Amino acid sequence: MSSGPSPRPAAAGEVVLEVTVHVTGKVRRPGVVTLPHGSRVTDALRAAGGVREGATAGGLNLARKLVDGEQIVVGARGPMAGAAPAPVDPATTVVDLNTATPQQLEQLPGVGEVLARRITEYRDGHGGFRNIEQLREISGIGERKYAEMKDRVRV
Repeated sequence: MSSGPSPRPAAAGEVVLEVTVHVTGKVRRPGVVTLPHGSRVTDALRAAGGVREGATAGGLNLARKLVDGEQIVVGARGPMAGAAPAPVDPATTVVDLNTATPQQLEQLPGVGEVLARRITEYRDGHGGFRNIEQLREISGIGERKYAEMKDRVRV
């Protein structure tokens, strides 16, 4: 089920990129929506008919760029609604680079506040991670730090 604007046909030789996200919770038309690459959370909410009367977008960052395959939960309580993330055991947890909060990223070996921010900025600026090797493109992640992190991250 896709709602919102239909993708426009591509001109000869043009590639039109899209993101598909699941909008659920307190929206008028919950479901899966497909939007142009570079769309933001506010666009996904609009495509889902907007927030239901009496509900708010709460802790959602409406200006954040969407990542293909993500789920946007409107009006939920708990981590999905922007609350503090659950504690992470850095020795055993595998973190998803496309959904992790900066606090969760800081639990990775050698990742502090600044590097966690660089990772999320890279993710937001590039429409998400397609593979973990893209971490090498981030300033501050060399071969050694990448080797320490690679088994504890996924996309």
